[in-house]
Amino acid sequence: MKLGILGGSFNPVHTGHVRMAVEVREQLELDRVDLVPAKEPPHKSDADMLPFALRLEMVERAVRGVRGLGTNPIEGRRPGPSFTCDTLTCYRSEQPETEFYFILGASTFLELPEWRRGLEIPEMASLVVVNRWEAAGEVTGFINTHWPNAVQENPGLWQFPEGHSIRLLGIPRLDIKGEHLRRCWLERRCLSLLVPSGVEELLEEQADEIERYWGVRA
Repeated sequence: MKLGILGGSFNPVHTGHVRMAVEVREQLELDRVDLVPAKEPPHKSDADMLPFALRLEMVERAVRGVRGLGTNPIEGRRPGPSFTCDTLTCYRSEQPETEFYFILGASTFLELPEWRRGLEIPEMASLVVVNRWEAAGEVTGFINTHWPNAVQENPGLWQFPEGHSIRLLGIPRLDIKGEHLRRCWLERRCLSLLVPSGVEELLEEQADEIERYWGVRA
């Protein structure tokens, strides 16, 4: 089985997240892509972070009916910050025969040295770096510096001796920002096509609770 993993705070999950998962699944012919919300994102402030259960429900509604997409509450079962290295270790332990593809944007990819065991992630899963072809030169230099044993097979693919890879993948770019969505929602502006319809409905259903969190930065 070939499984993609797309993590994030998903505060809220939006159309760009879902489309990214669809594009990667189709282009790499993956069996499924899991969207995995972080319980405690280690690199983000929790001041306006919605509760994990609510963000998980948003993700479940976002992927409902989308072929090949799923969600996994795996990070909600662990105490403390949600580190990717721990999540991948759990996946590998629970599904030892599965081939994993960890999906992230180019700017996030370049931040891996700041993550806990970030430079070890290619030992745990193949990496799929989406968009930002304008940063291809920077990404190439980054890979050559940090993983000199990776062999570049073509302009967008590096292969490791143990079998994992780093792949640059171009997808339609939907530049949607969580901060913009939260501000729009607080101003009661229309979020149609920016978030999946199920997420938009949940935002209204849970408006009072969401206001308590997102309103702190208004």
